[in-house]
Amino acid sequence: MGIYYALIILICLSATFAYINHRFLKLPFAIGLFFLSTFLSIIVIGAKYFIKLPYDDLKYVVSHAKINEIILDVLLGFLLFAGSLHTKWSNIKRQFKSIITFAFFGVLLSTIIIAFLFQIVSQLLHLQIDFIYCLLFGALISPTDPIAVLGILTKANVPEKIETTIVGESLFNDGVGVVVFIALLEILTIPTESFDLVHFGQLFIQEAIGGIVVGLILGYILYLLLKSIDHYETEVLLTLAFVMGSYTMCNHYHISGALAMVVLGLMVGNFRQEKAMSHLTYEYVQKFWELLDVILNAILFILIAFVLIVIDFKTEYIILGIASVFIVLIARFIIVYLPIVALPKVLELTKKEAKIIIWGGLRGGLSIALVLSLPESETKNIILIATYFCVLFSIIIQGLTIEKVAKRNC
Repeated sequence: MGIYYALIILICLSATFAYINHRFLKLPFAIGLFFLSTFLSIIVIGAKYFIKLPYDDLKYVVSHAKINEIILDVLLGFLLFAGSLHTKWSNIKRQFKSIITFAFFGVLLSTIIIAFLFQIVSQLLHLQIDFIYCLLFGALISPTDPIAVLGILTKANVPEKIETTIVGESLFNDGVGVVVFIALLEILTIPTESFDLVHFGQLFIQEAIGGIVVGLILGYILYLLLKSIDHYETEVLLTLAFVMGSYTMCNHYHISGALAMVVLGLMVGNFRQEKAMSHLTYEYVQKFWELLDVILNAILFILIAFVLIVIDFKTEYIILGIASVFIVLIARFIIVYLPIVALPKVLELTKKEAKIIIWGGLRGGLSIALVLSLPESETKNIILIATYFCVLFSIIIQGLTIEKVAKRNC
């Protein structure tokens, strides 16, 4: 199947599911599409027992579609830029201490907590999983997914202070999570003795700090270009070119393209915006990226739902997957409450606000993409099931109830 025909199928499914959701289900956009895509995947899996379907061919197509590369190398850059473009820096600045605490220290601590608990449960189920894989699972599931958060949380009427904290955390912590994941993944491919903290530190600086610096430089260059003209068609095209070109460049030179896009989006949307763009241009830029964000979100949530087709289920794997949901929630509880209790004057968050932050830590496409990047093995299948259960619970259950949790604790 060619790329064009695959895109036709995805767009047609997106439009169909969006219509069904808006007309009948009336769920939040991202949740509705993910729910309907998951439902379709379950029907396809179940139908093979009743009618003759080319299930093996379909499974082959999905498994070789390189969904992880589509998400990480293509969709992520557009979606992060679009999300940060609509985020007010003044709000981020007010909650910056909380955001950095959860995005950096929270991810590192959560990775360790999840890894230990995941290995304990897997041993109780007589599943032999090396600890390095447990750490990899912790690294890929710890970051709150910026796409899921921006697609669901911002529509859930959460108080602005809490929304800013969770959105800001999700925009920055994926860079930390990806760097940790890449560093741990290298242990599987290089001799253990050649991996040390110095190497990890160099990788972190190159990826994370490098991404922020590149984002700042490119953001300022784009600001100068936008400021020098007043032609909204060209200016919209410039933002598109900068996102595509700079994200590809960052990935090629092993710099965090995700963080670069976040910084670039924040600069375009906030840095001397009134001087860089006329009111008309600003409106067109915002509308263009808002529409592109909706379309790509639709494709993303359909893609991650279709991953269900390639999973090989076993009873003990399902039990571990269900247990993983509770493991992730426990880790989230610890990494949010611990700094609030230890540093109450620094973070300035109440325990009621902490409950919303805990429940608003959504997981999504980023975690799925990372787990699909693991080397092929039975352990990968186990971790894929655990990841999918966590994403499914996060998007459907947490996504649908976050507004009620917010109302209860405000």
